[in-house]
This record gives sequence, C-alpha cells and structure tokens, in this order.
Amino acid sequence: MELTIALIALTLTGLTAGLFYAFSMSVMWGLNAIDPAQAGAAMVSINRKILNPWLFITFMGSPVAALIAGIVAGSPAALWFYLAAGVNFAGSFLVTVAINVPMNNALDQGKMSFAEYSPRWTAFNTLRTIACVASTVLVGIGIAYL
Repeated sequence: MELTIALIALTLTGLTAGLFYAFSMSVMWGLNAIDPAQAGAAMVSINRKILNPWLFITFMGSPVAALIAGIVAGSPAALWFYLAAGVNFAGSFLVTVAINVPMNNALDQGKMSFAEYSPRWTAFNTLRTIACVASTVLVGIGIAYL
C-alpha cells in the first residue's frame, strides 16, 4: 500500500514538473517569437483550456499524494514524503495561486500586456518547475527508504 501511494505521488509530481518545464523551455519561447498580440491571445486560450480535470488531478493531487505517502509510510521514509509535499505546496501551489494565476487573469482581462507578462510569468513558472523537480526527487528518496 505504501509503495502504491508513493508511486502515485512520484507520477503526479513528475507530470506536474514536466508540464511546468515544457512551458518554461518551449511554449513561452515559442510565444515570445511571434507577434505579442497573437502571443497574448494564444496564452489566454491556453490558460482557459488548461483548467481541466487532468490538470487538477496532477497539480492538486501531487502534494496530497506525497502527504498521504508520508502518513502511511514508516520512518525514515515519511520525512522525505513530508518534505516533498511541503516543497510542492510552497513552491508550486502557493506560487501558482499568489502569482501565476493573478497574472493569467490580468492578461485575460487586458490589464497586462504580453510583453510585461511573459518574462515575469516565465520566471515564476521556472520556480514552480524547480520546486516540482525537487519534490519529485524527494519522493524518490522516500521510496528508496520504504
């Protein structure tokens, strides 16, 4: 049971890290290479369509799964799962809620230009990427201790 939950946490966290990585390392570069008005419209469309059950399962499920893995795992594995959940929550969830989503809303409402949006959004998205990669590694270490 512990291993199954830990593998779910590993998978969800890895998927979230990959999603954020793809945006910072390709999507935003591609959008930055086209007309800013078109890029802004494309990003608004992406932001609207990404809000779907698959995102919510991975994005919200990854810290929850790591926390549950910590609860069901014995020591010392539990510590690594708790660390993974904390890093994920602080570096991914809180950054998303406090920074990336408000910026998405500002872009959607025409309160921010794409030229203003892109560098700042990408920087914070890269922070989310790093947090999710670190969380994935921490889950992996936890699995090694099971």
